[in-house]
Amino acid sequence: MIPTSFPTSQEMARLTARMLLEIGAVNFNTETPYTLASGLPSPSYIDCRKLISYPRIRSTLMDFLTVTVMRNAGFEAFDNIAGGETAGIPFAALVAERMALPMTYVRKKPKGYGKNARIEGAMSEGERVLLVEDLTTDGGSKLSFVDAIRDTGASCAHTAVIFYYDIFPETAQTLGDHGVTLHHLCTWWDVLAEARAQAAFSAETLAEVERFLKDPRAWQDAHKA
Repeated sequence: MIPTSFPTSQEMARLTARMLLEIGAVNFNTETPYTLASGLPSPSYIDCRKLISYPRIRSTLMDFLTVTVMRNAGFEAFDNIAGGETAGIPFAALVAERMALPMTYVRKKPKGYGKNARIEGAMSEGERVLLVEDLTTDGGSKLSFVDAIRDTGASCAHTAVIFYYDIFPETAQTLGDHGVTLHHLCTWWDVLAEARAQAAFSAETLAEVERFLKDPRAWQDAHKA
């Protein structure tokens, strides 16, 4: 069951950022940038998968995510909770448990044998599905999952994530043009503010990360190998 009293969205964002920092899920390295899945460099990297190994933090964040979705979308807005392969699967299961709803998951591509399915579990025509993932960058990767859900005859107009980059201006339009509303707990800006409050990294590192966050495309162009 979900408690009826929760912090404001701003306080949930701050606490989420604090938890991510506490478990070492936030990584800043301006000297040797990380390589993202896109192949582009970044001085920051977030690893939300680590959350599943910390039960108290995991439970708190899933409470936060569930109440955020219910506040924003409605208390009876969904019939099914779907996780995106693979990082979204454990979080979808935890949200589904809290909301007392069926849980499914969506493969990135058909499995190539048997029924060649992309949806695992029971999803029916007309169901209203919430897609749960660990994070989103520019929103593009969510569209394939949404389309696979809609191919079943179900609807998917909402996706919920723990972490949203909030540095690429096209994200909201990419999702909005596809009829999808994004719900999230915290962003890089929340993490940067909490990292500064804790002095978790050097002032020089945090200043360089902020330069990246303000204009990621220019920073990446300047730091390509």
